Amino acid sequence: MNNSEGFTISKEDYEEPCCPLKMNINQTVTPIPVGRALAKVDEHLSRNDYISAEKTLDYWHEEAKFGNDKRGELTILNEKVGLYRKTGQKEKCFSAINSCLALAEDCEFANTVTKGTTFLNCATGYCAFDEYEKALLLYEKAAEIYEKYLKSTDERLGGLYNNTAICLMRLNEYEKARLLFNKAIEIMSKAENGEGEIAVTYCNLADLEAAQNGLEQAESKINEYLEKAEELLNTSSLSHDGNYAFICEKCAGTFGYYGFFMTEKELLKRAEEIYERT
Repeated sequence: MNNSEGFTISKEDYEEPCCPLKMNINQTVTPIPVGRALAKVDEHLSRNDYISAEKTLDYWHEEAKFGNDKRGELTILNEKVGLYRKTGQKEKCFSAINSCLALAEDCEFANTVTKGTTFLNCATGYCAFDEYEKALLLYEKAAEIYEKYLKSTDERLGGLYNNTAICLMRLNEYEKARLLFNKAIEIMSKAENGEGEIAVTYCNLADLEAAQNGLEQAESKINEYLEKAEELLNTSSLSHDGNYAFICEKCAGTFGYYGFFMTEKELLKRAEEIYERT
């Protein structure tokens, strides 16, 4: 799953090769079919069926543990953090975060992007429940790994910078947040079909202006950012899939908050049509 709020497990993460010297050769491992499991979860989420998504993750979590599949288990745990965050289940989210962080310290994940992704997802989980100081520490750990092992144009860096900036904004570190939002835009502007993610970042910049300068003084910049976001969301080449529906829902709230009610209504309509179709 991949969107702007932390569902950032990608095929490259769960298929990332690990050094065989770091594996216990005496332990039998039965890998779970991660790709098939995540596809089923995505299918449930495309219909907003969170109960079925959670049951699917619970099933594959047990299978991964039974088969000593640490890589599969960490992937599923990361997805659980994202699901519990989105559904507002604080205690379950924090429990999954603790399990994620403990498992990520296994030597199998040393010097891997998977470990960085885990830090990113757990940080976003903390952010969702206002634990911003804890989140920032994990975002910084994620950045150390991502900036070392990923290309500077990698979309995952864009997601990391966007989420870190949100955390900094909540901590009133406005200029640091602005710098990272702009870095995220720079990266996503070079990505294929990155318009939706850039639109989310412009919505975040509107919130930044309001928080830093107040609604009245920031009005012109807020309008400028939201007009850019709306234009990007109307890009004809964007695939109207589940991720686009999620982005529309997320941006709709921002448009509505600042008085762009027609745009809010249109975006919610698009999201609803996608969910009904799938």
